[in-house]
Amino acid sequence: MYLQSQNLSINYAYMKNGKLKILISLYMTFCKIGVMTFGGGLAMMPMIKRELIDKRRWMTEEELIDYYAVGQTTPGIIAVNVATFIGSKKAGIIGGIIGTLGIITPSVIIITILAGFINSIDDFPWVQRALKGINVAVAALLTNVTVGFAKKTVTGILSFVIAFLSFAAVYFFHVPSFCIIIAAAAVGILLYFISKARGCKNGGEK
Repeated sequence: MYLQSQNLSINYAYMKNGKLKILISLYMTFCKIGVMTFGGGLAMMPMIKRELIDKRRWMTEEELIDYYAVGQTTPGIIAVNVATFIGSKKAGIIGGIIGTLGIITPSVIIITILAGFINSIDDFPWVQRALKGINVAVAALLTNVTVGFAKKTVTGILSFVIAFLSFAAVYFFHVPSFCIIIAAAAVGILLYFISKARGCKNGGEK
């Protein structure tokens, strides 16, 4: 009885504060993103941008880029990491859990259903054609989002040089993405301290 009364009070608190509605919205939104996208975490970026930035205003483009950067350098799947970050931002720890459950639910259900047929996909040429078409569409969506983000982040010569060198390192030398992100973070921190030191020096000269 005591546990039941505690659960009722917790549920009431969530409903009173509107958190229950937020949690339901988080779960349904990430379920929609999970079921409507193909190709993994990066391929989800256009859908996440439309649903969470353009439609719901839950975050900014700069925050999405930050979440993807952190997701690239932490263990686990990028899409799951991003869902956890956004859920935590909206509703704390339980929000992170609900966001994570939402993003993986469609995949778990679909993969479970298809598990018995996955070995026979090669027997259906039309399935292979469909997957190739999906890949082309995903590439186009990623290009569109990448160009939009580049306009906001590559704003000077230095940022252009960093972007170019990062692309060259990944494309030509196959450097892991997390190494690129860590190196870029180190450069950003170094430039911050250099700028701060110059500011202190100029202030001292005055």
